[in-house]
Amino acid sequence: MNDATDEKQGRAAKPAKSEQTRTLILETALRLFQERGYDRTTMRAIAQEAGVSVGNAYYYFSSKEHLVQGFYDRIAEQHQAAVAEVLDGGEKDLARRIRGVLLGWLDIAEPYHEFASQFFKNAADPDSPLSPFSPESEGPREAAVDVHRRVLSGAAVKVDPELADALPRLLWLQQMGLVLFWVYDRSEGCANSRRLVERLAPVTARAISLSRFRVLRPLVQETHELLRDFMPTAAGMAASGKPGRAADRSSSAPPGGRGGYGGGYGGDTGAGPGAGGRERRERGTTA
Repeated sequence: MNDATDEKQGRAAKPAKSEQTRTLILETALRLFQERGYDRTTMRAIAQEAGVSVGNAYYYFSSKEHLVQGFYDRIAEQHQAAVAEVLDGGEKDLARRIRGVLLGWLDIAEPYHEFASQFFKNAADPDSPLSPFSPESEGPREAAVDVHRRVLSGAAVKVDPELADALPRLLWLQQMGLVLFWVYDRSEGCANSRRLVERLAPVTARAISLSRFRVLRPLVQETHELLRDFMPTAAGMAASGKPGRAADRSSSAPPGGRGGYGGGYGGDTGAGPGAGGRERRERGTTA
């Protein structure tokens, strides 16, 4: 009986140890990114600092870029925890909810500002796993969209039904604009980014509130069509050279699926031809 219990505990301990190793590698990488810079930090150096073999480091993260994906996941988790008070604390004012979520992201991201600009040039490449539109970024992207969905669902505001499904992703795109501004913000304590949020939140809330009026219905419909046609995936557009509508019409994916409008902008899940080769090239250049 005791042997069986020990065996079960041993099996349960393996995932915990595995997660500890993964966390150790990620935290070591983030520290080295801050100390040495993203471009000057190699997978070999990360493994050495973490006290694991290079092969073990690659087992958990297939490239340096995928280590940054781990950073994205961590930021998304920390952001969800940080905004719990403003989203679940009874605040109903939409502008304050938007403000709280965006300022919460700036607070979480602040320690990583120095090296964020170094990997941003890779994130701007639609074929990079660091792109916010990439298949690899689906988890943190959808977590962020869900935060904005909660922003809207808990606010005392009525929105046009035709825009209701798109609004959380519109707010996520607004957050991506803030991220871009923040990357280039050299003001002390990123004060300019915070001032941007203070100005942006009430304007956004007012626009959302006005969207329900019939006089603005044509604008609502055009916004809906614009998102449907041109914002499905950056990676998909790069691969096909065509806007989203052409790809959507030729796709057999049902509405609401990851390949369609309802599934979101950037919801492709397949890495596409050549992904394995790209990962092998990444290993060769980051070891």
